[in-house]
Amino acid sequence: MPKQSAQLTRVFQALADPTRFAVVERLSKGPTPTSELAAPFKMAMPSFLQHLDVLQGCGLVRSTKTGRVRTYELAPDALKSAEDWLAKQRTLWERRLDQLDAFLRDLKEPSE
Repeated sequence: MPKQSAQLTRVFQALADPTRFAVVERLSKGPTPTSELAAPFKMAMPSFLQHLDVLQGCGLVRSTKTGRVRTYELAPDALKSAEDWLAKQRTLWERRLDQLDAFLRDLKEPSE
């Protein structure tokens, strides 16, 4: 479990950066060449490539190279792990909030 937890932490840290988050959003539309991914961002290509390295390092994206063109695409397994973790957290907190709601209703009801 610690390995999965460390991987999940890396995914959330990668997504916390606005540039990387925007890249993942863009890649949700389909595979995209590096130059096209970098176009909307006002930064040097080496800086942008560092963002792609972080995304690839945590497993959110993968790349292929054809000739001189490197194309990136989403790697859904890392996103699925994050989605599963979030779903478990949602279930836990919904249950806790339902228990709190029931407790507060019991306090509010007049004693007979």
